[in-house]
Amino acid sequence: MDKRVKPEGFREETLVIHADEEVAEDGSVAPAIYYSATFRARDAAEFREMASTSRHPRYYTRYGNPVHERVAKVVAGLEGTETAIMTGSGMGAIATTILALVQAGDHVIAQTRHYMSTAKIMDEMLPKFGVDVTLVEQTDVGAFERAIRPNTRLIMLESPANPTMVVTDIAAVTELAKPRGIIVVADNTFATPINQRPHELGVDVVVHSATKYLGGHHDLTAGVICTSEALADRIWQTHISLGSVLSPMDAWLLLRGLRTLPVRMERINANALALARFLEEQPQIERVHYPGLPSHPQHELAKRQMRGFGGMIALEIKGGYEETARFVSALNLPLNAVSLGGVESLVVHTAAMWGGVMTEEQMKTAGIQPNFVRFSVGLEHVEDLKADLWQALQKV
Repeated sequence: MDKRVKPEGFREETLVIHADEEVAEDGSVAPAIYYSATFRARDAAEFREMASTSRHPRYYTRYGNPVHERVAKVVAGLEGTETAIMTGSGMGAIATTILALVQAGDHVIAQTRHYMSTAKIMDEMLPKFGVDVTLVEQTDVGAFERAIRPNTRLIMLESPANPTMVVTDIAAVTELAKPRGIIVVADNTFATPINQRPHELGVDVVVHSATKYLGGHHDLTAGVICTSEALADRIWQTHISLGSVLSPMDAWLLLRGLRTLPVRMERINANALALARFLEEQPQIERVHYPGLPSHPQHELAKRQMRGFGGMIALEIKGGYEETARFVSALNLPLNAVSLGGVESLVVHTAAMWGGVMTEEQMKTAGIQPNFVRFSVGLEHVEDLKADLWQALQKV
C-alpha cells in the first residue's frame, strides 16, 4: 500500500515538509543529493521514453534531476500552480520565461520599476531581438490598458517592486490580459508565496529568485518558474537550450530552506513592520516605503492582495548621497551586502549599487534617489535592530 502523502489541502507549514514525499524514491527522511549528470536507462524503450518526456527528472541534469523534482513539488504547491521549473538563478528564471514566450514582432508591456536586470532585459535585450517594449507606471491600471496593442503577447509585473516597494494591482491587470490572450508573468520574490499568491489573482507564470527568501540562508543561487503544465513545456524547451541549470547541491539547499519558509516569514513580517513603524518616527528619515504602513500610497491595495507585507523596507535619509553613505557605514548588525531574504539582515545604499549597472536615466525611471536605502530585515531580535538603527542615524 502506498502511504506517501498527497499535498492537496495542506496548510503551508505542512506542505513545505511533506509535499515532495510523493516523488521520494527511498525511505530516507532527509532527501538524497543526486550528483549525477546523466542517468541510465534499463533498455532502449525506456531510453526513448526518458529522452522524449518533458522535464524528465532522471535523464540528464540539464533537463531535470530528482532533487529538482522534489523542490518543484513544494514550490508549485505553495504558489498553487500545476508545476515548476528550477533554474540556476532568479534572472535565469526571468530571462528564460520571457525569451520562451515572445518572438520578433511581438510587443511586451512592463513596469517602469523593476529589478535592475529585469529592466535591462526590457530596455536593451528585447529590442535587439525585434520585440517592442512599452514601460508603464505600475500604479495606473489604465496605463496598462492604453499600452495594449494587437501584437501584445506578454505583460511583466513585479509587486512589490525592487527597490521602491511600489505595489501593482495584480488582479486588475490580469483582468485586462485574460480576454485578449495576453500572458501575464509576475516576479513574486519580494512577497513570497507566504504573503502573496499571484496565480490566484490570475497570473499565468510566477517567477522567483529562490536565492532570496525561498532559500533563506544566503548560501545558494537559484530560480523558480511556477506555471501550468502546458506553459512549462513551452518554457522548458528554451530552458534546456539556454542551460540555466540548478546544481543538485543548490537544489538540495533550497529544499532544506523551504522547510522553514512559513516560520521564517512570520518572524520577518513582524520584525519588518515593527521596524518600519520605528523608522517612520525618526527625525533623520525623510520617508519610509513599506506596504504595511498606512502612509504607503497603496496600503489598502496591499492589504487586499497580500497576507503579510514582507521583509523589505526602503527608506530615504534626510540629506543626500554622503549622509546616506554614513548611515549605511555606521550600521553594525545589518550587513552591507547585496541580495536579500536571508536570516541575516542586509542593507545597501541603493544608488551605489544600481549606479554600477544602470544609466542615470534608467535610475531616474526606476525612482532611485541618491538618499535611498534598501533594508532586508532578518531574524535578529527586533529591539537589537532598533538600537543599531538608532545609533547609526545619530551619525547622519
